[in-house]
Amino acid sequence: MYAKSAWKKYDCEQLKKVMEFNEDYKRFLSLGKTERECVKESVKIAKDYGFKELKEFTSLKAGDKVYVTNKNKNVAVFVIGNKPLEAGLRVLGAHIDSPRLDVKQNPVYEKNNFALLDTHYYGGIKKYQWVTIPLAIYGVVCKKDGTSIDVVIGEDPTDPIVGISDLLIHLSADQMQKSAAKVIEGEDLDVTLGSMPLKDEEKDAVKANVLRILKEKYDFEEEDFLSAELEIVPAGPARDYGLDRSMVAGYGHDDRVCAFTSLRAVLDTPTCDYTTCAILVDKEEVGSIGATGAQSKWFENVVAEMINLSDSYSEIKVHHAMENTKMLSSDVSAGFDPLFAYVNDPKNSAYLGNGICFNKYTGSRGKSGANDAMPEYFAEIRKIMDENGINFQTAEIGKVDQGGGGTIAYILGNYNMNVIDAGIAVLNMHAPMEIVSKADVYEAYLAYVAFISKL
Repeated sequence: MYAKSAWKKYDCEQLKKVMEFNEDYKRFLSLGKTERECVKESVKIAKDYGFKELKEFTSLKAGDKVYVTNKNKNVAVFVIGNKPLEAGLRVLGAHIDSPRLDVKQNPVYEKNNFALLDTHYYGGIKKYQWVTIPLAIYGVVCKKDGTSIDVVIGEDPTDPIVGISDLLIHLSADQMQKSAAKVIEGEDLDVTLGSMPLKDEEKDAVKANVLRILKEKYDFEEEDFLSAELEIVPAGPARDYGLDRSMVAGYGHDDRVCAFTSLRAVLDTPTCDYTTCAILVDKEEVGSIGATGAQSKWFENVVAEMINLSDSYSEIKVHHAMENTKMLSSDVSAGFDPLFAYVNDPKNSAYLGNGICFNKYTGSRGKSGANDAMPEYFAEIRKIMDENGINFQTAEIGKVDQGGGGTIAYILGNYNMNVIDAGIAVLNMHAPMEIVSKADVYEAYLAYVAFISKL
């Protein structure tokens, strides 16, 4: 059964709403180039909606609007429902990290009159896609005196950009014989920072000049790279894609497109029977590990603290709250690309413009790493989508044995809660420029609103 194009159902007024919503999304995507920037922007938006930080509350009641952050890399927003938290929540969970290049701890060096920055790629990338494109530097430098310096270089139109060079075609006979995996090696993804030597400097004069600029503009020394977290990402804003402006091109749709739509769904939805939540996590692209990944105890601890502020606390209430929760793992799916149709099963693929995509399971090969949602649960969700006129489709990530992918669904499923993957089809996934349909962005938002308010 094939889903139909969502575009065909919109009248002029609905089409206007689709386009306006996507303007908000483009702004979020352009500002949220890293997980830290996403948290900043999400908190700003939540505050504009009247949400307050959890630590400001001495008790919680129905209708309270709450946000919580964790180490500047996680954020969760809640609207407290009429039912006790022990009855469960309605959760939309997305991740806000994306594939990129991370700066190493001892990164700056000079070679043949160029100052270069050594990097280590993060997440699954095709390395050759990251050369000869405009790049920006984002992050934080933490100094020994306890101060932190935010760094953004390459986004303001007056800023310089940086980049990674590639071999000219005229001399590429040997390079062109290499496989795509080897044509650009990981250790060759070094960013060019400059070529002008510092006057009167005898050794590594170009490097010295770059370090001088960093000191003058950002007030940090070379040794401060040791405690810095700097990320190299594509420079420039998200843009309309296609002559009909039906799509959005930008960096980080995976998974910030689901993060934004999930966030807005909770912010825009008034008090429901069950407490509603959008949780945005880090580290999905490398296994959801660590203190800020989905495997962290942070979310469970937040739920425990909220129960403590809402009712008499007990550990069994926390267990019940997690087990009774119903969740959409809001993560993107692989969009069907007519130029590479051979990797897909056309009957079980996600098509741009056909609405939100549900993946009953992800994983690879024999469903390795999959959550594999319960059919009873998906039946409930299908009913809600149909009753609210929301375009949806179902898909797998490519043909069996062709590849695959994973999400955070299985991690929350470990609490015995019902979880299914529900997201947006993306072309060029994990590339510096990804593509989504504006119709899918809006349909996902409507689907998330319906899920948290109707289920």
